[in-house]
Amino acid sequence: MSRVFNFSAGPAAIPLEVLTQAQEELLDFHGTGMSVMEMSHRGKVFMEVAAEVEGDFRELLAIPANYKILFLQGGGKGEFSLVPLNLLRGRNKVDYVNTGHWSAGAIKEARKYCNVSVIASSEDKNFTYVPKQTGWKTNKDAAFRHICSNETIHGVEYFWTPTIDDDVPLVADASSHILSRPVDVSKFGCIYGGAQKNIGPSGLTFVIVREDLLGGAHPFTPSVFDYTQQAANGWMLNTPPTFAVYLAGLTFKWLKAQGGLAGIEAQNIEKAKLLYQCIDESDGFYRNQVALDDRSRMNVPFFLKNETLNAKFLDGAGAAGLAGLKGHKVIGGMRASIYNAMPLAGVMVLAEFMREFQRIHG
Repeated sequence: MSRVFNFSAGPAAIPLEVLTQAQEELLDFHGTGMSVMEMSHRGKVFMEVAAEVEGDFRELLAIPANYKILFLQGGGKGEFSLVPLNLLRGRNKVDYVNTGHWSAGAIKEARKYCNVSVIASSEDKNFTYVPKQTGWKTNKDAAFRHICSNETIHGVEYFWTPTIDDDVPLVADASSHILSRPVDVSKFGCIYGGAQKNIGPSGLTFVIVREDLLGGAHPFTPSVFDYTQQAANGWMLNTPPTFAVYLAGLTFKWLKAQGGLAGIEAQNIEKAKLLYQCIDESDGFYRNQVALDDRSRMNVPFFLKNETLNAKFLDGAGAAGLAGLKGHKVIGGMRASIYNAMPLAGVMVLAEFMREFQRIHG
């Protein structure tokens, strides 16, 4: 078996230990004589799996008891619509901060259902920073206030939590850095995202929502996407993506074995420091344009000074066993996504390749 170091932004790398265990259990899950993806989601065995998955997720993030956890479908993009449908609660105004491509996507969808105030934006500098909260022009009568706490394309991450002093619930799209470090869930009304970065395979979506925000979904909201109905039915109003839930559970166990979120954060800090140091010490051969304090630990976009070398860089990286480094079409260049499952060894190989490529072509 020959596996590459996968730097794809998502679907992304899954810990090898998780894949190995899933492989071992694929045909016969715990003596049942069938795969976990074949069994009834209402059966005793899977119900026990589901309860353990939810419990481990709650434990890892220290999610308070007054928050519901939902494992749904539709991806992060689906939640761009489902958040306003569920959380407007009869109101017609919301606040959004625009820090890049995914913030803009959320804003576009929300405008189908309500009036959106863009209370701050970093578009003036090509989305290379997080706007300071002191400059936000908030609305006290907004139904909620939305941020994308890590932008995968532009490589911008919040390392602080906005302060809410007007009772407007804070909502975060945390798709691309959930479980990468501890977070105080109690400061948010809702946290959501797709699973395909740090949790498991695509097809699974998580929603963490405070109980007092439930009960006011728009009448047009499909039942399977109504947070209140799903919470009342243990997120099994419809058949959930059972195999994805199972794999998420294996990932949660793996994370606990890494020392939980404090342990994995230490690893992520080390990986990001190594890669950014390689970029910063290249004398401009490579460059990252994000403000130093806002550089994402999960997604590191960078550009070659001579962009005619892009294809040669990617070909060489592929030959070295480094996959998924092509930047998103929105901004081009390169991007290394170094999620939880990316080992330090993979970042070390990438940094070594980058230095050798510079030596040859610089």
